[in-house]
Formats: sequence, structure tokens, C-alpha cells
Amino acid sequence: MRTLYAEISDPVIHNIRVGKIHELYVEECGNPSGIPVVFLHGGPGSGCQPYHRQFFDPDKYRIILFDQRGAGRSRPHGCLEENTTHDLISDMEVIRRKLHIDRWVLFGGSWGVTLALLYAQTHPDRVLAMILRGAFLASQRDLEWFFSDKAGRIFPDEWERFTGILNIDTNHYENILHEYHRMITSDHHAERLNAANAWSRWTGKIVTWTLPQDEDEKDEDRDPEQLIRETGLELHYAINHYFLEPDQLIRNIGRLPKVPVKLIHGRRDITCPVESSWRLYKTIPHATLTILHEAGHLAGEPTMIDALVTATDELKTQFA
Repeated sequence: MRTLYAEISDPVIHNIRVGKIHELYVEECGNPSGIPVVFLHGGPGSGCQPYHRQFFDPDKYRIILFDQRGAGRSRPHGCLEENTTHDLISDMEVIRRKLHIDRWVLFGGSWGVTLALLYAQTHPDRVLAMILRGAFLASQRDLEWFFSDKAGRIFPDEWERFTGILNIDTNHYENILHEYHRMITSDHHAERLNAANAWSRWTGKIVTWTLPQDEDEKDEDRDPEQLIRETGLELHYAINHYFLEPDQLIRNIGRLPKVPVKLIHGRRDITCPVESSWRLYKTIPHATLTILHEAGHLAGEPTMIDALVTATDELKTQFA
């Protein structure tokens, strides 16, 4: 079983201004003459982590990581102005040109798959290959699954906690999203923090259910202002349907370049059910799909690490 490559410290840091408001945190490491690969993190709003560099052979890849607008170390943190999906796609082009990259591999997970697909549909001539983990298609179907009692049927106790703070009809996912958005933008700090804690608990419990659970870990232990900003960013995208037309990514699948597309999905993924990667597999003729029976949603699970590193190792031989 493959494991992560060795830790990479001291990456080259770039702070790149985009638009009038935002400055992106961008880092690169590995071989400056290697295969360019860009890591697209999930969320929206989560940011990159040091271990994300380790999915790639540093002798063969030029590894680019960046925190999307308002996320991680990009500034201003949590800013919603000039922050849409299409802004993020434009940012990728700014980064690519700034770093003098002609074409690159897109490596994305969850929300990062949404960005990878949209970028490849918008700039097909700039894509070498795609490695897509735990696909999220940003569709109504996805929202209905995660923010209705569908996922709640598997976690009824957590669903009750998530919806129990709302004084509205919770039978429709849009009601839930808009009420949480109202709370997270409230003038009352206590209401904002209550919403952020409840939101984070629900999303966190579902995402990490395949991992050992620490019942003593509490969101209240996190920086409350950061938690509110991150939740606000997630809700900003969700209530705007991720700034995409209904089923846009599937309807425009024919715009993808004919490059290698490796789909990897955990069978136990409840955040983004494997159906999403199956839909992509059935509509992209040149795609391959690996379903991991023991894996959930997270990139750091051992079988998922094995599959992702296997995928990047296969590509490095293909482009050698």
C-alpha cells in the first residue's frame, strides 16, 4: 500500500493580488522543471494543509497549492465580496500565468472537483490531466442529500441537533440554508456563534464518521471568529447554488478536454455519495473510476492515500 511522500518544508510562497480586494496565498514546491500540478482544496473555505504537498513525487512534480478567496491564509479571511465560483476559476488563470505554466494537472477533492471540472470546461487547452476525489457536483441533488433528512436518516441524532436550533419548517433544504444564513449574518454574536457551532458539528460529524470519534472535541474550543467566517463562506456559496446553473457541470461535460481523468471515490462517503463520481464516469468516455470499499470522504484515510498516490505515480510515468 502506498503512503504519502516525505514531508516537504519551506515551500516558495507567493502572495498574489486578484481583483480589488483579495490576495491569494500560493505556494510551490517540488521540481521547478517537473510536471505542474495544482491542488484544489475542498470547502468552500477550508484551505490547504502541509500534507497536501505529499501526494506527489517531489522529484517529478512541480506542486502548486493555493488557498481560495477568503480561505486559509488568503486575505481578507472570510471575505464574501467578489467571491464567486467564477472568480475562483479566474484566479487559477492568474496563478497559472504568474507562474509561467502552460498546462497543468488538476488534482481536486470534493468542492475541488467542482472547480476542476468548471476550469477544464472553461480552459480545456490548459489541462494535462485530472485526478478527482470524492466528487461534488454542486447540484440541487447534492444539496438535497446533505441538507435534508436524507443524510439525516443515517444520522438522525445529529440531524435533530442540526435542525433543532431552527424555528422554521425544516422539510425543505433551502429553508434550512437560508435560516442558517440569516443566523450567521445576525447582528447578535451569540446567534452567529450558535449557528456556526451547529453547522460545523453537522458537517464535521458526517465528513469524519469513518474515523475514530472524539466525543470530547468541541467546536467551542476553536477560534470562534474564524469558525463564524468559515461557516459564512460555506453558506454564501450554498445559498447561491455555488453560482452555477442547474446541473451545469454534467450538461457541459462535452467541453472537457480528452485528457486522462482518474475518478476516485470512497464507497462509505456520505458527504458526497459515490453516485456523483458514477455520473461522471458514465458521461466522460475516457475516464476511469476506482471505488474504495473501505474509504469515506477524507483524503487522509489510508486506502484513499494509496489510491491517490497511485494515481499521481501513474501520471508521472505517462508524462515522463
